[in-house]
Amino acid sequence: MTSAPHAAVAPLRDDRRTVLVVAVLSSFVVGLDSSVVNVALPAIRSELGGGLVVQQWTVDAYLVTLGSLILVAGSLSDVFGRVRIITWGLVVFGVASVLCAVAPSGAVLIVARALQGVGGALVTPSALALIVAAFRGAAQARAIGTWTAWSSAASILGPVVGGLVVDSIGWRWIFVLTAVPIAVTIVLVLRITGDVHPATRPRIDVVGAVLAVVGVGGVVLGLIEQERLGWGAPVVVAALVLGAAALVAFVPWELRVTRTSGAPLVPLALFRARNFTVGNLATLSIYGALGMVFFVVTLFLQEVWGFPAWVAGLATLPPTVMLLLLSTTVGSLAGRWGPRWFMAAGPAVGAVGALLLLFTGEDPAGYWWSVLPGLVLVGAGIALMVTPLTSAVLGSVPQTEAGAGSAVNNAVARIAGLVTVALAGVVLGGEVGVEGLHRAMVVMALLLLAGALVSAVGIRNEPARS
Repeated sequence: MTSAPHAAVAPLRDDRRTVLVVAVLSSFVVGLDSSVVNVALPAIRSELGGGLVVQQWTVDAYLVTLGSLILVAGSLSDVFGRVRIITWGLVVFGVASVLCAVAPSGAVLIVARALQGVGGALVTPSALALIVAAFRGAAQARAIGTWTAWSSAASILGPVVGGLVVDSIGWRWIFVLTAVPIAVTIVLVLRITGDVHPATRPRIDVVGAVLAVVGVGGVVLGLIEQERLGWGAPVVVAALVLGAAALVAFVPWELRVTRTSGAPLVPLALFRARNFTVGNLATLSIYGALGMVFFVVTLFLQEVWGFPAWVAGLATLPPTVMLLLLSTTVGSLAGRWGPRWFMAAGPAVGAVGALLLLFTGEDPAGYWWSVLPGLVLVGAGIALMVTPLTSAVLGSVPQTEAGAGSAVNNAVARIAGLVTVALAGVVLGGEVGVEGLHRAMVVMALLLLAGALVSAVGIRNEPARS
């Protein structure tokens, strides 16, 4: 059955160049802040105290709100338009960045980081949904590849510039770095003339949003705090039970909303598409691995090997450089040959890179024969996988639900990363050291191999839906 003629026409085709720049800059803002924070964690711990728990929550407070609210943000994007939601997100993100910069305590910093996650949640699904609305077919795959490559520049600049800032004028100034791209992006967003709106405006699934936030937040709170309080502590037990109950209640609630109002937070019908379901399963495994490796390796380089923040930033650049160099080309090749074997080969290559880090010891000179080649292979694997995965997932959903589809995939990726960071204390044994690094790399390799297997067996090379 062929699509209606108008369905094949990208509704933002007249704004394609501006749309791509806005999508890149918006993701740049969110990615810059995320990549900068890891190199600042030791300095934050030194000034604000709180130990590993504060370091984990500085990362996870952002990921909790981002991962849980990104679902409702995808619905808002489909209901109110990508342009409006992305503008709101940039404003919220900017205000939260200022609050992070002036935070007088670890608690205030964690709250401000959670607010940043709200802004990031509004920005992230809308950025990709804009591309889906502006491009079609092979052009869409190339555009997603370009978005992936240039968005990764934030991760390249973040650790290096952030490390220099931390070592010279202090960690607080890293949060000021987002001001310029936010201002430029808002100006460009206002130049976009088109948008995507539904024929009728459905209601927002508030209960579903609350269940998602409580479910994700409760589980993560329990996982992090168990290290400090123990598994039997009332706070830990209550958080885990409440979080698990909310997650269990989420699916039947969404089914009920689908039957009644037809406007669920997560359109469960999306999972009828094979590539959407399999792609999200692969995302869960792969991004869980990546969340752990960058958190653990960055801490190891600074706290065990004693690297200054800016040197640690340079040392962890290889994966992002590989992503920048290869993503556009891989996107074009995947658009021509399909995503399946790229998604299978990429995580497998990354797993080999993770296993190379098992040769890391106490001597910092080991960077050149263990960490560097390992991170290069991890980067090559990411570059082979990320653009085909995104194209496979978003190409399997109707354009009118691209916001929700993008939100689900981003939520899965963020939640996977946040859970593995929350479990980092368990894997590391409470301290960052050589043995803990080795355990983390074994876990990462197993997760990546699982993602490779799921992709090889489950993904199909199908034409994108219009």
